[in-house]
Amino acid sequence: MTAPGGMVVVGAGECGTRAALALREEGYAGPVTLVGGEPGHPYERPPLSKAVLSGAAGLTPLCPPERLADAGVTHLAGVAATALDVRAHELTLADGRVLGYERLLLATGARARPLPGARVLRSHADAVVLRERLVPGTRVGIVGGGFIGLEVAATAASLGCAVTVVEAAPRLMGRAVPERLAARAAARHVEAGVDVRCGSAVARLEPGRIVLGDGGAVEVDVVVAGIGSAPEIALAEAAGIAVGNGIVVDGSFATSAADVFAAGDCCAFPHPLYDDRPVRLESWRAAQEQGAHAARALLGTAEPYAAVPWFWSDQYDLSLQVAGLPGVATEEVVRVRPDGAELWFGLDAGRLVAVAGIGQGTAVAKDVRIGEMLIARRAAPDPAALADPAVALKPLLRAPSPVG
Repeated sequence: MTAPGGMVVVGAGECGTRAALALREEGYAGPVTLVGGEPGHPYERPPLSKAVLSGAAGLTPLCPPERLADAGVTHLAGVAATALDVRAHELTLADGRVLGYERLLLATGARARPLPGARVLRSHADAVVLRERLVPGTRVGIVGGGFIGLEVAATAASLGCAVTVVEAAPRLMGRAVPERLAARAAARHVEAGVDVRCGSAVARLEPGRIVLGDGGAVEVDVVVAGIGSAPEIALAEAAGIAVGNGIVVDGSFATSAADVFAAGDCCAFPHPLYDDRPVRLESWRAAQEQGAHAARALLGTAEPYAAVPWFWSDQYDLSLQVAGLPGVATEEVVRVRPDGAELWFGLDAGRLVAVAGIGQGTAVAKDVRIGEMLIARRAAPDPAALADPAVALKPLLRAPSPVG
């Protein structure tokens, strides 16, 4: 058993690793243990569907391999946590070890939703196996038109595969991306030779084909499921911690159990910018920010987490960025720039609640960042100014907002 009074972090992904290191950066001198179910050093996941899958790059470590040891963080790799006793303050591992803790952070992430007969892409091991199949001429079926599915489709198409995307919804990326920008991405996929089939439900998978609900079929050599993910809540739920669409936490990531916190993809927290509605985020930056914030919460110093949600997706030469929650918007404003980049602004009762952009490379990064700052300030910019590409966005940050 570890020395009593130590901090234990369960999950060695972006969130958990950042939290473990942040504890040291915040001055904590006691024992810090990072428990990770995957073997090896913690690594970045965003490149898995792009550079790693294409073979252009290898595994990217989250931090230099020696950094954890230099920081005095004990990294237990390749061993899963199997039980949590919140009364005894003990965590049991798959190898039989029991770790005592003063406070514990659950950064267990999320898992890909499975589809019998299909591959998923969540880990480096998944990417390595799939990469071996993506040779020119391979018929690749992608079930699901969300970010992961479309990033895999773009990579496979660039490798010379014959790609078909099957999406049950009427359009691609329907849950998180404004329709106009999703249509722009869809057109780029079609231009690359991808067969995009929206409004097509999958009845079942058979060897060598995807059988559709209308009786049709897509002939394939490999199928990849990109039908979303589910938060890893089993450990918390078995321990009696409140769960829903994620582990339920307050604004400082505290769970219903004393001295147990949760952050990253696995948790649902009340967002103060959106009337404290429960929000569960699956993005690289959110995991990183929440890990650092949770470390401060473990030490009793954090304010409620209020960062604006932000995520991105690179597909071919296009980069898509979204800040805020587009689904909250009741009014939309579109700006089409002379360089062909497009920006979408979502407002609710006059206040900016979301911004999204699509363009080549980093074309939209600066404007989306300004939009993100406006969202954080609860700004209510003039819709006419948002729509006019001749009006610079940055001066809008100085304008007083009539919305509190």
